Amino acid sequence: MKALVYHGPGKKSWEEKPKPELKESTDAVVKILKTTICGTDLHIMKGDVPTVTDGRIIGHEGVGIIEEVGAAVTNFKKGDHVLISCITSCGKCEYCKKQMFSHCEKGGWILGNLIDGTQAEYVRIPYADNSLYPIPAGADEEALVMLSDILPTGYECGVLSGQVKPGDTIAIVGAGPIGLAALLTSQFYSPAVIIVIDQDDNRLNIAKTFGATHIINSENENAVEKVMSLTNNKGVDVAIEAVGIPPTFELCEAIIGAGGHLANIGVHGKSVTLHMESLWSRNVVITTRLVDTVSTPMLFKTVKSGKLDPKKLITHRFKLDQIAEAYDTFENAAKEKALKIILTNE
Repeated sequence: MKALVYHGPGKKSWEEKPKPELKESTDAVVKILKTTICGTDLHIMKGDVPTVTDGRIIGHEGVGIIEEVGAAVTNFKKGDHVLISCITSCGKCEYCKKQMFSHCEKGGWILGNLIDGTQAEYVRIPYADNSLYPIPAGADEEALVMLSDILPTGYECGVLSGQVKPGDTIAIVGAGPIGLAALLTSQFYSPAVIIVIDQDDNRLNIAKTFGATHIINSENENAVEKVMSLTNNKGVDVAIEAVGIPPTFELCEAIIGAGGHLANIGVHGKSVTLHMESLWSRNVVITTRLVDTVSTPMLFKTVKSGKLDPKKLITHRFKLDQIAEAYDTFENAAKEKALKIILTNE
């Protein structure tokens, strides 16, 4: 089969790899129908995720059709259409019993990280019964790709960790797909003010159409001063960091109000400065987490009902074998006006 293979920072190639086979009775092999590229994949390409080693097939999102299942798999059979979760869970370990699936002792975020991932024609999914979701006939599979990672990540790591409440003033720093997913799902809780901060006017304008009440281009404006002017110098109740670089985290530190929540989503490859000299007395909660995907069933229902439309995050479509071009587009998102890219293997 063909797959996108990581060969160290800045190096990747579309090449021939062996088709995956069942290794355990709990495995499934899935033929990829649609997948996508994540901002985390760009962090991998920069060398920010040292657990990803030379020769790894990357990617952790997608929908597909079951090719083969192990003898212990009871929820799925050959031919079933499935949503692939970015998080693999055994369902039995100490962390899984706490619903901290991201820290599963035998799984967690392993796809495209510790084992081969989804940017390929086929992928092996361990613990298939707990790590796949059935797709009903007639469902929009492009939209469901957004449920593999970005929607539960934006919701769990941003909205839930930030404890967004009705009437809150919130700021989302970063208007990429993850930030926009946090923007969409934050509206479940009716915040009064949603400020989105980025340096890309196209993404900011999209954020406005998605429900942002205020947008700030931090390249052209002093974002801290603008936020303070919007909040009577009190700062925001919730600041969601959705980029993963030191300046954006420090911006969140500067705009968080007393008693506020700073929720980190971004994948950080470098250390950041924690400004305890200004935060120590302000009753601020800072949260970090990896998505557990416990919200996926609920989000699945909201998408199916039409209450949430993740398809509007999709801006570009390519065939899977055009993945090099797709990466070029995603890496130049501002120029190409790219959000999420769908790669189709059909």
